[in-house]
Amino acid sequence: MGKIEDDPTYNQPKPSIQPKKVPAGKEESNYAKSEGLKAYDDPTYNQPKRTPGGEDVNYPKEPTRPIDGRDGTGPLTEDPTYDRPRSSITNSRSIADDPTYNQPRRTPVSGNDSDYPPAPSQQPTGKRDGTGTMTEDPTYDRPRPSSTEHRSIADDPTYNQPTSTPAGGGGDANHTTSTRSSQSIADDPTYNQPRPISANGTNNSDDHSPQPKSQYSIPVGGGGENADDSSPTRGVSADDPVYSQKAQSRATSRLTQLTSQISPPASEPNTSKPRRRKQKPKDYQSALPADYSDILDHISKMQHHARNPPASDRGYTRQIRDGKLTSRQRIDTILNPGTFRELGSVTGRTTWSLDPNNPLTENVEDFTPSNNPQGFGQITCLKTGNMPPQTRQIYLTSDDFAIRGGHADGHNGLKTLYGEKLVLRLKVPAVKLVDGSSGGGSVTTIATTGYSYLPHVTLLRTVVKQLNAGIPNLGAVVGPAIGLGAARVVSTHFSVMAADIGSLFNAGPKVVEGATFEEGLSFQDLGGPWVHCCNGTIDNMAANEKECYEQIRTVLGYLPDCGNLQAPPCYPADWSGDDVNREDEKLRSIVPRKKNRMYNPYTIIESVVDRGSWFEIGRLWGRTGIVGLARLGGKPVAILSNNCEVNGGALDALGSQKMLKHIKFADVFNLPIVQFVDVPGYAIGTVAEKTGVMKWGVELGKAYYTSTTPIFTVLTRRAYGVAGGIMLDSREPWMRVAWPSANWGSLPLDGGIEVGHRHELKTIREKAEQEKPGSGEEAFKRRYKELDEMYVRLMNPVRTANVFNVEEIVDPKDTRKICCRWAKEMYGVVMQERLAHRAAGKIVPVFS
Repeated sequence: MGKIEDDPTYNQPKPSIQPKKVPAGKEESNYAKSEGLKAYDDPTYNQPKRTPGGEDVNYPKEPTRPIDGRDGTGPLTEDPTYDRPRSSITNSRSIADDPTYNQPRRTPVSGNDSDYPPAPSQQPTGKRDGTGTMTEDPTYDRPRPSSTEHRSIADDPTYNQPTSTPAGGGGDANHTTSTRSSQSIADDPTYNQPRPISANGTNNSDDHSPQPKSQYSIPVGGGGENADDSSPTRGVSADDPVYSQKAQSRATSRLTQLTSQISPPASEPNTSKPRRRKQKPKDYQSALPADYSDILDHISKMQHHARNPPASDRGYTRQIRDGKLTSRQRIDTILNPGTFRELGSVTGRTTWSLDPNNPLTENVEDFTPSNNPQGFGQITCLKTGNMPPQTRQIYLTSDDFAIRGGHADGHNGLKTLYGEKLVLRLKVPAVKLVDGSSGGGSVTTIATTGYSYLPHVTLLRTVVKQLNAGIPNLGAVVGPAIGLGAARVVSTHFSVMAADIGSLFNAGPKVVEGATFEEGLSFQDLGGPWVHCCNGTIDNMAANEKECYEQIRTVLGYLPDCGNLQAPPCYPADWSGDDVNREDEKLRSIVPRKKNRMYNPYTIIESVVDRGSWFEIGRLWGRTGIVGLARLGGKPVAILSNNCEVNGGALDALGSQKMLKHIKFADVFNLPIVQFVDVPGYAIGTVAEKTGVMKWGVELGKAYYTSTTPIFTVLTRRAYGVAGGIMLDSREPWMRVAWPSANWGSLPLDGGIEVGHRHELKTIREKAEQEKPGSGEEAFKRRYKELDEMYVRLMNPVRTANVFNVEEIVDPKDTRKICCRWAKEMYGVVMQERLAHRAAGKIVPVFS
């Protein structure tokens, strides 16, 4: 049972009780006269009194101590809490509506009414002191339910508990005794006080009145004439701290009292079974590292595996056994150290395993990288003389034959196509090292995808745009180039093949064996360098991989990054220490006087261009023509020349093809062309006709007349026929000079005289034979010689210069000076105009 000392509301020090003097103008009958605190001093009950309904006798003159032990120090009619209208007891009403006394109550062990507070039916007969009515109580002055109707105290906000009649309570059966189901009144911190005994010595709860009574009425007076001795009510204790407060404002006092009363009581021990809390699912997301180190670790592992393949791998073992560099070694060889920035570094096939500790993460079990590493890097060009090294950025692709023989692995296609588009957009040179099929097809792809697809070469459209835009495309065959790989390296501006390991073919030996029954073919027999470097499929041949990369660096040094926007890179005139005004008197006698004698055209080329700048392209094929790159006074130029040492200088089909390609090459890269002409015409004979000399001769003419790059012609000796006309007459105005050794015409004198004077010579022979048998042949030769001498005199180049059919005949020793001056002029305003026209679309060179 709780004690009132434990009550946080009433456990306060009681003020000292001092008699108070009746204020002036006040009647003493309106105040309590008992010893101690009077109602006048109570801040809670110091309220204006209502006008009494009767005489002064209805109000107590002085608070009296009720028989239940309450301290009656003031008239109850002044209580603002209880001074409210009372309702009939016919309707059962709970005190649970009271916000002040809403406290849990416990069910008593015994059935003695003394264990309960006064029942709702035990009300005073009307007035608190027997003279006033209970309708003045503000708390209980509400309609009461009928006593015949069972009503629970659960309506009371303080004692919101079910009620029942105590066993043996002896109460009136017509009334319900208020009880608590689980808590005794003794535990109530508010009413845990001694209960008084009525005057007759009986328990107040045993005496009931049929009249409506308040549950906690406080009669005034201990036994006055108006006191109801049989009332079961409890008196107010003098120790009640509520009634011993110091004087405060009415609102503040009431707020303090209500706040303290509605504080939740001390909770009882919870003996019920604790509810099992539902376990929350584990948050795997929060277990992931905030810095994404798990993802970065996956990338690091894949990149390390791609750059450091296991030594026991079968593909890499075969690569080393065949004397080839691995793909990564090639990248390190051709590029400047530390400049490679790979694109798609983790492209490939990965085997994943689920992390047992976190279902949101995986571990890399195995990784097979894409067999075509690609990316950006820097390359240093060669042949720069005393100039600082020329460093260029390129986009490099390098096939890895060690992985599936370079065949498609499901990832090459997208990455390669993306790389080609990137080259076109960024205008950077592309270098392609081909070893395999470069992502070409394989029958195993059908098993992987589950279907057979229609073949397509989507990337070729982008490559053609690069070629025509003058974005350098350079390729090297450093292994077997098969199918798509062969197509990629051939569709470049310049290609080279390593003689020791390179080969190129449409299909391998096994496929050829089944189709053409050619058995026992090796890669070299089927498509080695002596096959494709001699038929024009590949431009140059190199001794090994290292020389391949040197040739690529050299060619790139002459070319701009994009011909549509840039001129070729130029050096100062003295970059090689070779004077632009240098003279070479040996050139005067380089061309023999005898027409049937040959000379070395390379001597002329190397004498005219800057020393150390000459680089030949296609030396092993189309040998009737010579093409290459050089510099004149530091300005890059393209070189064309006829080769009189092969087929007498007559252009054959392959020679026409090589010159045709080089003219287009120079046109897309804005390279001015310097050509040394000594052409007796197109090749003749059955071989020439079978190989389509005229077809390719006309194609060469188309290239001359559709290109727009400037051409300067040095006519060293012959210029005959359609071939001579195409080479000399494709530009306006003509920019050309002739050497004294030059001669030209529709046909060479050899054979031309017989054709032109056939009837005359025939007649002379027949007539001489008739006059003197056996003298006809001698007469024929005599006349032929006369005609030849005549034509030689008439073909003096000075005669042609007299009529301005040739612009100038120059001393051969001055050829270098003349050519360097012309090159300088072409890189001035002429080049600026050309670039403007290309940017505006007025000039659209075509390489493909």
